[in-house]
Amino acid sequence: MPQIKQDIKNYLEYLLVDRQRSPKTIENYQHYLYAFVKWGKIKTVSEITEDLVHKFRVHLADIKIDNHPLSKSTQNYYIIALRGFLKFLAKSDIKTLSPDKVELGKAEQRMVDFLTIEEIGDLLKACSGPSLQSLRDQAILMLLFSAGLRISELAKLDRDSINLEKQEFSIKGKGNKVRVVFISDIAKEALEQYLNKRIDTDMALFIRLVKNQNTDKDLRLSHRSIQRMIKKYAIQAGITKKVTPHVLRHSFATNLLENGADIRSVQALLGHASINTTQIYTHVTDANLKKIHQKFHGKAMKK
Repeated sequence: MPQIKQDIKNYLEYLLVDRQRSPKTIENYQHYLYAFVKWGKIKTVSEITEDLVHKFRVHLADIKIDNHPLSKSTQNYYIIALRGFLKFLAKSDIKTLSPDKVELGKAEQRMVDFLTIEEIGDLLKACSGPSLQSLRDQAILMLLFSAGLRISELAKLDRDSINLEKQEFSIKGKGNKVRVVFISDIAKEALEQYLNKRIDTDMALFIRLVKNQNTDKDLRLSHRSIQRMIKKYAIQAGITKKVTPHVLRHSFATNLLENGADIRSVQALLGHASINTTQIYTHVTDANLKKIHQKFHGKAMKK
């Protein structure tokens, strides 16, 4: 094994154990770093130079998939992984290119998809009904919209995770950061109706529906099943947007901001480590600023 592959292995173990990054993050970082090493035919970290990194960035800009170039964000992912690797090497007193020599490119401004309150209502109507499946799906949709959860956070919830009396609970999100999330009255009601209908003993909050509910098999609902369920109801509701669990999370944040919440509070409720991540909701904050400007500016001026 080339020495650089061993150094990358050590870095990935550091991310997993010391930084407690998710397995998916580790997998992505390995992909980005191995792509760099393969492209540059690099065997040791001493071969990494500022000029080599520049040429790699040119290479990334030239890549086309189905005649489409890599997005600026995707190109940046490779450089973020490389810079993190260089920081790890510097911390380990291994001589190579300084991470300060590697700057990120200017990222494209992200546009977020979200549902209006009317569309949320249409989505809920599409799965209305007294059956256990309908009650489960209503509870999932309401909890995603009410608490702004990521799909990974929602899928791992157990029955005893949520305090319905206080209408709040703690969740461990990205980077094992713990935050408190809150449940609306309507989400609380949806969860109570769903749980009251269940007769199984499975600990998972959201489960697959099988004939024998008291089976030894793990009934926890998968990410893919939740995604398919939401897509199905969106089609039934006549919503033309691509609706995913993350779109419901965007809708949660957008709704808060539209109703006057400040960006810092939304950052905390979403569990974003940096305010820069929350800035993707400028479509709301900019609109609110315009309203404030129109309401308060120049009112004393005579026409």
